[in-house]
Amino acid sequence: MTISLLEEKVVKQLETVFDPEIDTVNIVDLGMVGDISVSNNTVTVNLLPTFLGCPALGIIKDNVIKALNAISEIENVEVNYVNNPPWTSDRITEKGREGLKQFGIAPPPVQLESDGSWQVDCPYCGSPYNTLENIFGPSACRSILYCKDCKNPFEAMKPISTL
Repeated sequence: MTISLLEEKVVKQLETVFDPEIDTVNIVDLGMVGDISVSNNTVTVNLLPTFLGCPALGIIKDNVIKALNAISEIENVEVNYVNNPPWTSDRITEKGREGLKQFGIAPPPVQLESDGSWQVDCPYCGSPYNTLENIFGPSACRSILYCKDCKNPFEAMKPISTL
């Protein structure tokens, strides 16, 4: 599939739109960008919400529209939230995982243990020795853990089931 110059510009602009709660990860690296279509001077972007109840969805949509309106060739921008396919944490790029760590959030585990449990490493010291303090973090997609080595509390992205 050939990508047009305008589509390349769209993707570059989308990389300037960051999660309002996590300013070290853009929506492309977070895996929120689904289909992008360019027809005439109209761009349609389908976004996958990390969680349906995310309070930042309206802000993200407005920021996408603002970013894409900065491209001179674009006259109309349409942003839709879609649920199929659902967003899963495996959509986060390696750059996105590093951005989460920079912010102090442990990225979701790449793979769940055979018993369904999950292990994350402390984003500050890398230690796997931590305890789950609260399954409910500041947002639906995060939990609060405590590192037994460096003694820091930290947030961790919850793993999303792909079942």
